[in-house]
Amino acid sequence: MRERKQIRCIYDGHERSICPIILGHSGDEEMALVYQFAGGSKSGLPREGQWKCFRLAKTSHVRLRDGPWHAGSSHRQAQACVEVVDIDVNPSSPYKPRRRL
Repeated sequence: MRERKQIRCIYDGHERSICPIILGHSGDEEMALVYQFAGGSKSGLPREGQWKCFRLAKTSHVRLRDGPWHAGSSHRQAQACVEVVDIDVNPSSPYKPRRRL
């Protein structure tokens, strides 16, 4: 996340290209708020990409790759994916991450 690398992975049976924005926990599960900009999805993926909430235990075949960073064009709603935020790429994060990048 510090180097703003894209991730290519399998999640929920679909190959996806994502940029991780927030990592942390919800209950006992490791979670990530990501911006998916390419690949498949159960519900389809808009051309411009979409915010997704990932349970990290369901992620496999993870590969880092170089490429442009994607984070959507707006952040109008508070995220509800990650209850306890460990890392947030946003330097002015309102979620009080436990660690800074």
